[in-house]
Amino acid sequence: MSSYKLVFLRHGESVGNVEGFIQGQSDFPLTERGVVQVRKLIQRWQVDKTCFDAIISSPLQRARQTAMMIGDAFNVPVEYDNEWQERDAGKLTGMKFSDAVESPLFLDFYTPFHSMGETGEGNWELFLRAGKALAKILKRPPGRYLVVSHGGILNQAVRALVGIMPQANSQGAKFHLVNAAFATIYYDPETYKWTVFGLNDFTHLGIKSSELEAEEDE
Repeated sequence: MSSYKLVFLRHGESVGNVEGFIQGQSDFPLTERGVVQVRKLIQRWQVDKTCFDAIISSPLQRARQTAMMIGDAFNVPVEYDNEWQERDAGKLTGMKFSDAVESPLFLDFYTPFHSMGETGEGNWELFLRAGKALAKILKRPPGRYLVVSHGGILNQAVRALVGIMPQANSQGAKFHLVNAAFATIYYDPETYKWTVFGLNDFTHLGIKSSELEAEEDE
């Protein structure tokens, strides 16, 4: 194989998603529904005869559980990389969104260089970390790589590869992934060309887009 196939997968539904927490790098497990979502994805990929040469996962529990289920199903070992952890949300970590928006930590206006929750990662820092994580994959031989991660950093990874810089107040394009949805992206190292083949693919979940809630990425 002379090119890269990257599949960016957001973890299945977590307890933090359901209960409305800003999860950041706190460690919430999958819900029962999240486990079912991952099983449906596995069934789809088995029917499609999808193959991976490696699975790279965030070490956070909600991603780790998702990756391990897929790794077991396809007999592919899972590697863990801290670069693919979710954004460090600083002092907002573990707060409910409903409480966070009333907190002085929640800024009405912020630039890409502001830290999230005073001590966490701003959009610029997250964008750079996503670029670093991508660069690490491209140091590997061409192949088929599944990345199991989180909405916030996966959004910045897609922005990095298509060349969209972070803007103030998170304006501009946003690439949202619902729980257990994935994006498929190809990279040709000879032409330096990225091809975004699909985004937010959740057809395996068997529901309509109108039935999905747009869960917060982080």
